[in-house]
Amino acid sequence: MNESMKIRQYLSDTEVTENVRRALADCWVAVTNAGGAAGFPFPPVDGGDVAPVLERLVGELHADRCRLLTAVDDRGLLGWLVLRRSLDPLIAHRGSLHHVQSHPNCRGEGVGSFLMHHAREIARDEVKVEQLHLAARAGVGLETFYGRLGWREIGRRPGALRLAPEDDRDEILMHLGPL
Repeated sequence: MNESMKIRQYLSDTEVTENVRRALADCWVAVTNAGGAAGFPFPPVDGGDVAPVLERLVGELHADRCRLLTAVDDRGLLGWLVLRRSLDPLIAHRGSLHHVQSHPNCRGEGVGSFLMHHAREIARDEVKVEQLHLAARAGVGLETFYGRLGWREIGRRPGALRLAPEDDRDEILMHLGPL
């Protein structure tokens, strides 16, 4: 693992500078175009495709319900994810992770594991949730990656994701808890 990696949290849209927005968008484009399951199923995408979705996401940031976590080092942004929590008392004890991604240029350096470890700590210690959930695309080995980090598969939505004609994939539901 890269010893110089650091986590940076963003709790509001005003904290996310134009440079950070550009780095997030560049990472999202690179991940998607490399075949990553990061929210855009039909590559190729470009900055124009990603920008409005990123702006909506950044606009939702709030310390109590939506945080952006980035992994950075002296090269810049290496990866990122979104940690969400509902304020509905029925489900406020659980959180969810979205858009987990590491830049293709730094795959194999432990960026994803680093992000997931810190997301767990932040979820438990700061956001005060007791469990985390995520949905992952089948067919790309994500259940194995998350499984090594202590997550367990709790179900599937068969054929829920259509990536292309005759290319339907299961959506894998994953759970981590107690934190």
